[in-house]
Amino acid sequence: MILNKEDTDYAKDKIWDYYSNFARIDDYFRESKIDTLNNTAARLWPIEDEFFHDFSIAPNDMNFELVETSKSVFMDLFVQIGSFPADDNPGKNMRFLVKETTTDTIAGFVRVGSPTINSKPRNVMFGAPPDLDKLNKHIIMGFCIVPAQPFGYNYLGGKLLTLLCCSHRMREMVNDRYGVEICGFETTSLYGNIKGCSQYDGLKPFVRHVGETESRFLLTMVGKPFTELNNWFQEKNNGEPLIHKEASSRKLKTQTKMISIIKASLKEQGRDLEYEQFCQFIEDSIEQLTTRKRQYWSDYGYANVVDYMNGKADSLIKKDNYDKYEFDNVVNWWKKKATKRYEKLKSEDRLRTESEVWTVDNMNKIDIIR
Repeated sequence: MILNKEDTDYAKDKIWDYYSNFARIDDYFRESKIDTLNNTAARLWPIEDEFFHDFSIAPNDMNFELVETSKSVFMDLFVQIGSFPADDNPGKNMRFLVKETTTDTIAGFVRVGSPTINSKPRNVMFGAPPDLDKLNKHIIMGFCIVPAQPFGYNYLGGKLLTLLCCSHRMREMVNDRYGVEICGFETTSLYGNIKGCSQYDGLKPFVRHVGETESRFLLTMVGKPFTELNNWFQEKNNGEPLIHKEASSRKLKTQTKMISIIKASLKEQGRDLEYEQFCQFIEDSIEQLTTRKRQYWSDYGYANVVDYMNGKADSLIKKDNYDKYEFDNVVNWWKKKATKRYEKLKSEDRLRTESEVWTVDNMNKIDIIR
């Protein structure tokens, strides 16, 4: 498709105006959050009641369970506290509420799924890109590991959720659901190199940092701006979508196609200077909204995961600390760290007691990078 000059300017200006609003990735997530909250249904009771809010309880008095839940329930609750969209990925997907059982409230959210196809830190660790069939059968990725706040702040809640992902209970639940043999867990920090530390740090021997990703792409437009531009392009395309309805990552591919059409149209019209300016604007937007994410890895207490994945071992070998990855053991390990954190905050009168639930009105009062 090649657009005429008037249509090229319309589409180019829409994209230019949208991404000019964002200085960095947290601005983008805040805009996404506002759009999501504007489409959230009203509730008959305070949503804060769903999340952990009794901050008189010490970590040693807490107990937890992993509750698998549906996509609709997960999304309906997660949008109230999550700073980023929790969309599904192709392949396996399991969603969990992490419940504190003495209060029967939600301490956080976990979604695990099939790992990304390519990862530089993983390739370096394995010595080469792994076989995709083995990757899907043996590795699981944490896409959403988000504590309710201020449970996360007061008790190192993000570390608890991460440890539960690395527990044998989580591994066995994935195995039972999909008939696989999981022996590795990986995840990445959400904000990468714009934040000096991550909730995944300080969790050895269960989790260790293995490098930084290098993916670069333009985050997709959200809400009304994307819908309007997508509908406009579809109208120009004789009513047909730019990307087939069954395609994976359809929204990203659709936006990429939009941008390529604008570039091709500028070139066709001989507008070389505007073409170069638009290309540079897209590159600048990618740079501002992309961070190198820190990648983390857990071997669930197996000693030879790399050799097993590379076909150099026929079976997995347990390390001496294999039993430390049992559910109760990782919770008890967390309790020691969480108690120090909790008591320190109490002694310094820094314990937070107000639930951080997103509303359109408090959008600038809550730190989206937390």
